[in-house]
This record gives sequence, C-alpha cells and structure tokens, in this order.
Amino acid sequence: MTEVAFHFNAPDKLGYACRLLRKAVATGSRVMVTGQPDTLRELDVALWTFAPLEFLPHCYGDVTPVALAASPVVLSESVRSAPHHQVLLNLGREVPAGFESFERLIELVASDEEDRQLGRERWKHYTDRGYEIARYDMSASRA
Repeated sequence: MTEVAFHFNAPDKLGYACRLLRKAVATGSRVMVTGQPDTLRELDVALWTFAPLEFLPHCYGDVTPVALAASPVVLSESVRSAPHHQVLLNLGREVPAGFESFERLIELVASDEEDRQLGRERWKHYTDRGYEIARYDMSASRA
C-alpha cells in the first residue's frame, strides 16, 4: 500500500517543494511532481533559481525517454505514464489519479484557507480508503 504523508501549513509552497525535492534528489530518490500547469511552470522556474549555486535536474513528462531516464524529478499534470513509481509529490488541488501505483505519496498543503480545505478533502479520500497518513506540520518548524 502506498505510504501517504501530508506536509501542511507550508508558508511558501513552491519554496518548500524545492527544498523537499533537493533533499529527495540528494538521497537518490526519483520524484514525480503533479499539479496544475501554472503551478508546474512556476516550480520549473523555481528549480532553476531557488539557490544560486544549485540546480536540481528535472524535466517535463513529455520529453524523450532518454531525458526522462536521466531526470530524478519529472513534472507532469498526469501520472498515468510515469517513468517510475517511487515518490509522487502532489502540488495539485485533487487526488492524483493513479497515486496508488507509487511507493510514496507526499501531499503538500499551503497555509491559506482554500488550500487547507482542499487538503482536508484529499485527506478524507485517503483515510476513507484505509491509508494511514503521516503528518508534518510546517508551522511547528518555524517557531
């Protein structure tokens, strides 16, 4: 069964996603990132610019198989044709179709009320299906 973790109350969702992806890549993990097109475009830019001396290799899911194989981070609106099934990071508003084919799912929820409400709906979806959820409150780490 897929391991599900919620990282919530993130004050800077894209900044936190960049740090999370940096940590995942450093440990050798391969991550699929899903979300709305505008969010993925913003993340693409942020991955180039969030740290002056760092670059996180990444690509969109519609590139050549060679590029996909070389990229530890893949950005895609859909995970149906994922090049791997290790970690899925959801920046989207809905439960990603096909999430259950991944070893791990990380849901990232911002601190604004709209994103929190959408996160609650996704949480309910997972718990209704018997998934145990690990919780990581980002507001506690800012103290």
